[in-house]
Amino acid sequence: MASYYDVDTILTDALKVPCTFELDVPGLGYLDGNSGGDMKRYTRVEIPLWLGEMLAVSQPGGTAPLVTLDLPNALSQRVLNALKADPKTVDLRALAPHFYGLGARILELFVEEEMVEVLSDAFQKRAAEIADHAHNPRGALGEGAEFLRGLDETERQLFRAAHDSAKAMRVWMGEMKKK
Repeated sequence: MASYYDVDTILTDALKVPCTFELDVPGLGYLDGNSGGDMKRYTRVEIPLWLGEMLAVSQPGGTAPLVTLDLPNALSQRVLNALKADPKTVDLRALAPHFYGLGARILELFVEEEMVEVLSDAFQKRAAEIADHAHNPRGALGEGAEFLRGLDETERQLFRAAHDSAKAMRVWMGEMKKK
């Protein structure tokens, strides 16, 4: 679990997710662009994940939850199918800058066995490609540049770590040859 003060966690929790209001709520119309109005039952809005989670678990007066969380578009069945087909071709950054963080947070709230498998498999396949680009300096400049632009923040951190490791290894090997 990430720290409460971790910037990536804060940015992940700020990503918008679709929610459907299950009750009429006075004064919350501004969430739907209706300033000063009420939020009507069955209205679908996109709100930050942290707020959606809080509203989904709250049960005012022992009634039904205020909202139901829906899966975000970044984790829709269409995206999961694309990841199953070829994870290296999916631009995760365009879907959500913190794609894997969003996936982990959503999986804390939903039981989605298929999503766990697809995201794990996609990460493993993409990690191998990331390591290849990090260790091969020409790969990051040529045809791999498009792939690298589509990395989410977790993958970018992985790329930096692998690149720095490869660079340190080359320096060490150069020093060993001099001895």
